Amino acid sequence: MKRRGWVLPVYTGVVLIYLFLPIAIMMLFGFNDIRGRFNFTWQGFTLRHWQGIFDTPELTLAIKNSLLVAAISTVAATVLGTMIALALTRHRFRGRSSTNLFIFLPLATPEIVLGASLLSLFVTANVTRGILTILIAHIMFNISYVVVTVKARTQGFNREWEEAAKDLGATPWTAFRTVTLPLIFPGILAASVLAFALSVDDYVITLFNAGATSTFPLWVAGASRFGVPPAVNVMGTLIFVVGAALALISVALQRRSYRGAKPEELMPRPPKAAAA
Repeated sequence: MKRRGWVLPVYTGVVLIYLFLPIAIMMLFGFNDIRGRFNFTWQGFTLRHWQGIFDTPELTLAIKNSLLVAAISTVAATVLGTMIALALTRHRFRGRSSTNLFIFLPLATPEIVLGASLLSLFVTANVTRGILTILIAHIMFNISYVVVTVKARTQGFNREWEEAAKDLGATPWTAFRTVTLPLIFPGILAASVLAFALSVDDYVITLFNAGATSTFPLWVAGASRFGVPPAVNVMGTLIFVVGAALALISVALQRRSYRGAKPEELMPRPPKAAAA
């Protein structure tokens, strides 16, 4: 029986090593003192790649494009996806089941199909491919992920708390802002972090709709044909650290919202106007 108790921890450890070993190697080779174009073998430790991180104009521009697209698409997809999730969980209307189906279709469709379909749409509409078409594409596929994530949070939401706030004199907007939004905010934050990560990471859909615009994944794919510069590892490390920090903040906020919460503490307080 004691031996069996080691199976799950050992198995979990092996899986974690399998998942994080490539990331650890990426971080390590950001400090590699290479002599040539190829950054595939360890040749010594150096910090010079971190000091000249923005010395490559093409890479810097690609990073700026990726961050710009990710930021705008995350905000737009989070707002639209949250409203759709609230509509699907709070209201019953004709076509609700079909809407749920259409929301899940982009998740089940291969990226190469989505990319080719969007390319056909833009070419048919005579839209010049560039930063705008990338932005439209990223908002499109991110909405589905936001809806699924936020919907999981709003599915079990107790409407009685919101109704109690209205009974105490709060307007529908005040009840939503003071009661509903704080309770579903951890889900919204998790959805936005996921959308941001997917946008920065996307390659296939972006490749079809980028035109002459370069993003970080496109630049890395092009650079890898001639050798991977250490700046790629440095930028990848920074993106991973920022993404991991955002994910940890999201988890911490979700735990904080549940930790030590009592039913009476979750009940809305009377609005000032009603209390007066």
